[in-house]
Amino acid sequence: MDSLNPENPPFTVTPTERPPRIWQFWGTALWGLFVFGGMFVGQLTVIAYFVLMRDGPIDVAAAIHVVGGGRTISLSVVMGLPAVILALWIAIRPTRTRFAEYLALRGTSWKMVIIGVMAMVALVMGWDLVSRVLGREVQPGFMGDVLKSAQADGSVWLLLIAFCVAAPISEELLARGFLYRGWSESFLRVPGAILLSSLAWTALHMQYNWFFFGEIFSIGLLLGYLRYRSNSLWLTIVLHGLNNFAATVQSMWLVG
Repeated sequence: MDSLNPENPPFTVTPTERPPRIWQFWGTALWGLFVFGGMFVGQLTVIAYFVLMRDGPIDVAAAIHVVGGGRTISLSVVMGLPAVILALWIAIRPTRTRFAEYLALRGTSWKMVIIGVMAMVALVMGWDLVSRVLGREVQPGFMGDVLKSAQADGSVWLLLIAFCVAAPISEELLARGFLYRGWSESFLRVPGAILLSSLAWTALHMQYNWFFFGEIFSIGLLLGYLRYRSNSLWLTIVLHGLNNFAATVQSMWLVG
C-alpha cells in the first residue's frame, strides 16, 4: 500500500492559523464602550470606598463632599488606568494582534516631538488669548477647586501623578489608541477616525463648560493628526501629559 511506503508518506493537511485582524466600526464602538465602562468602574470603586469609609451618616451632601476631594479624585483617576489596560487587553486579545502593535505603542523621531510641542503650545496659547479677549477665566473652575482641595489635604503630588501621568495614558490608550485604530481602518478612514475619536475624547470631560469643550476638541484633533503622522501613540501620550502638566502648574499659580 502507498500509505505504508516510506517513499510515499500519507498526505496530511496542516491547519493554518487565522490572520490577525482589527475591529471595524461597530466592533470598535462597542468594545470602546466596554473599555470606558472599565475605566468608570475602576474610578467608581475608589469613590465608593471613600464614601463608605467616611465617619458619620452617609447622605447626598456628605457623598458630594467626598467625591469633590482632591485625594479622592486623584486616586480614582489613577485607579482608572489599570482598569483601562485590563479592558483593552480583553478587547484586543480576540484579534490575535499584539497589544503594543494594535495601539501603536512605538517610539517616534525627535523631529515629530518638537513639531508636536510647538503645535500644542501655539494652539493652547491661541485659546488662552481668545479667553482673555472674551473676558473669560483662563483656567476652568473645576481645576482650581480640585487643586485647592488637594492643597488642603496634602495630596498635590498625587494630583500631579493623576492628571499628568495616569489620565493622559488612560485617555490616549482609549481615544488615539483603540478608537482611532479601528475607525481609521473602517469606512471612516483617517479623517473620520480623527474627528470621531476627538468627539469621544471630548465627551470624557463633562466637568467643563462649552468653551473649554471647544478647546479640548481642538486639542483632540491635533493629537489625532499627530497620531496619524507619527504612527506613534507614545507621542500623543507625552504631549497630552505635558499639556496637563502646564495646565496644572498654571492653575497652581492662579490659585496661589
